[in-house]
Amino acid sequence: MDSANQICQNCKTEFRIDPEDFAFYEKMKVPPPTFCPQCRMIRRFLFRNEHLLFRRKDEISGKDIFSGVPPQALSKVYEKTYWWSDAWDPMDYGRDYDFSRPFFEQLRELTDAVPRPSLNVMSNVNCEYANNMGNSKNCYLCFNLDYAEDSAYLNNAYYNNNCFDITTSLKGELNYDSILIDGCFQTFFSYACQECRNVWFSRDCTSCSDCFGCANLRGKQYYIFNQPYTKDAYFEELKKFNLGSHAGLEAMRQKTLNLWKAFPYKFLFGYRNTAVTGEWIAYSKNVRDCFNVMNTENIRYCQDLPQGGKDSYDYTLWGDHAEQIYEGLVVGYGARQVKFSFECWPGPQDMEYCVYCSSASNLFACSGIRKKSYCILNKQYSKEDYFALREKIIRHMDEMPYTDNQGNTYRYGEFFPPAFSPFAYNETIAQDYFPLTKEAAEAKGYVWRDPEAREFQTTVDAKDLPDHISDVQDSILKEVIKCTTCGKAYRIIQAEFDFLKRMSLPIPRLCVNCRFLERIKHRNVPRFYHRTCQCAGERSENGVYANSDKHFHGADSCPNEFETSYSSDRPEIIYCEQCYQNEII
Repeated sequence: MDSANQICQNCKTEFRIDPEDFAFYEKMKVPPPTFCPQCRMIRRFLFRNEHLLFRRKDEISGKDIFSGVPPQALSKVYEKTYWWSDAWDPMDYGRDYDFSRPFFEQLRELTDAVPRPSLNVMSNVNCEYANNMGNSKNCYLCFNLDYAEDSAYLNNAYYNNNCFDITTSLKGELNYDSILIDGCFQTFFSYACQECRNVWFSRDCTSCSDCFGCANLRGKQYYIFNQPYTKDAYFEELKKFNLGSHAGLEAMRQKTLNLWKAFPYKFLFGYRNTAVTGEWIAYSKNVRDCFNVMNTENIRYCQDLPQGGKDSYDYTLWGDHAEQIYEGLVVGYGARQVKFSFECWPGPQDMEYCVYCSSASNLFACSGIRKKSYCILNKQYSKEDYFALREKIIRHMDEMPYTDNQGNTYRYGEFFPPAFSPFAYNETIAQDYFPLTKEAAEAKGYVWRDPEAREFQTTVDAKDLPDHISDVQDSILKEVIKCTTCGKAYRIIQAEFDFLKRMSLPIPRLCVNCRFLERIKHRNVPRFYHRTCQCAGERSENGVYANSDKHFHGADSCPNEFETSYSSDRPEIIYCEQCYQNEII
C-alpha cells in the first residue's frame, strides 16, 4: 500500500502513514490510527505517574498507605501485598457485555471498580518509599528502575549501585547528579557519557577518565575544558576549583554549561546502531522516531524501552523480551501480542484493552486478571465463545463509538481516552516532557490537580547552610531544609550525607523534585524536526565553533539533512554524523 496522509482528529495536523506502517497494522490486525504519533504518545503518557507518591486509604484495612494512585481518583486501591495475594478474586467483578452502550463506557466502569495495587513493585528489600521498580535493595525515593542498591533519587536507572540524583543510567556506580550515562563510575554533573571514570561536568564523552568540563572526547585522560594536562597538573588544577564548596561548584557548573554549547552536538545521541532515527538510541536496528530505547529492533514511535523490544509501534515502557506490542504502556517481561493495554506484566499474551493483568492470555477488556485465559470484562468464556464475542464487540465498537469531552471519536484501535486516567495531567510524565500551565491543560480537556498543601515547619533555609561540606555537622540529618527554588521542605538522609562527605560534595540547596527538574532540562523531548547540518565549511553557521579538521564538503556548507530532537530555535550547534565525527577528539 502507498503512503497516505491523515488529519489527526485531536490536534487537526496532518501526519503520514507509510507503507511499512500499513504492513504493521495489517500484521497486528488493527486499523490505521486516527491520532497523530505525537497525540498518541501524550495520550499514553497521561496514564503514567512515574515519581509521585500519595497518602491514601487502603480499601481493605482503612489504614494510611503510600500509593502511586492519588486519593482523588475513582480507582480503588489495595495494599500491594494483599493485591497480589489470593485473598480476593478479580473475577468477582465480571459482567456481561451490554450492546446498548458504547464499549469504552463499560470498560471504564470495570477499571474503576476493580482494585489496583498501591505500588508497582516486585522483589525489593528495604525500598518502602519507591515505585515502579523491582529487584532492588536499600533504595529511597527511586522510581522506574531495576537492580539498584544503596541509592536514592534515581529515575529510569538500571543496574546502579551507590548512586544519587541520577536520571537515565545503565550500569553505574558512585555517580551523582547526572543524566543519560552508561557504564560510568564516579561521574558527576555530566550528560550523555559512556564508560567514563572520575569525570566531572562533561558531555558526550566516551571511555574517558579524570576529565573536567569537557565535551566530545574519546579515550582521553587528564583533560580540563578540552585541554590536555599532565597528571600532576590536572589534580593541582582541580584543587583550585574548590568543589566541596557550593559557591565553587556553582561557578564551575555555569562555566561548563557555556562551554558545552560552544562545541557541536550530534543530531542524534546514539551508539552501536543500524538504521535508526530519534534520540537516545543504543544497540538497535531498524528503529524510527523513537526515544530512549536500547536493544530494540523493528520498532517505531516507541519511548523508554531500556530493556529491549521488537516488532512494535507506539510502545512506552519497558521491554524485556517483549514483541508485537501496539499502543502499550508499561508492558513487559515476556509480553507478546498486547494491544491498547497498560500495566500488564509479567508474561501477558494476546491481550487487548487490559489493565493490571499478568501471566494470562487471550483477554479482552479485563482488569486485574491473573493466570486466566478467554475472559471478557472479567467474565470467563470457552475458547470458541470468547473469539465469537470478541468479534461482535469489535464490530459494535465501530457501530457505536465513544466520544470524549473534546469530541474525539473512539472506535476499535484507539487507546484509552485521557479522561479514563486516574491521574491529572500534572501528575504524569506528560507534564515532565511537555509541561503545561493549569489553564493550558484544562483548555485541552485534561484534568489538573493542585498538589495537596502539606506544610512542614522548616528549621533552616538552604541559602544559610555552610558553604563547604567540611563544615557540615551530623546535625544536618535532623534539619528540615527550605528549598531555595520552590520553598518546600526536604531533608538529607544518612546514606546521602555519607556519600557527599566521601566525595567531598556540598549539601544540595534544592529539594529532590527541583533537582530532578533541573536535571531534565538537559534532556530533549520526543519530538523530531527536519533540519540541515549547521556546519558551514570552516566554522559552524553561527561562527561560534571553528572546525578542527577538513570535512567532505570543503569550504561549502554541509548538504546533509536529518531528523533531530533539536528544534531550529535552539542555541546548540547541530552537526550531521560525518561532520560530528570529524570534530570529536
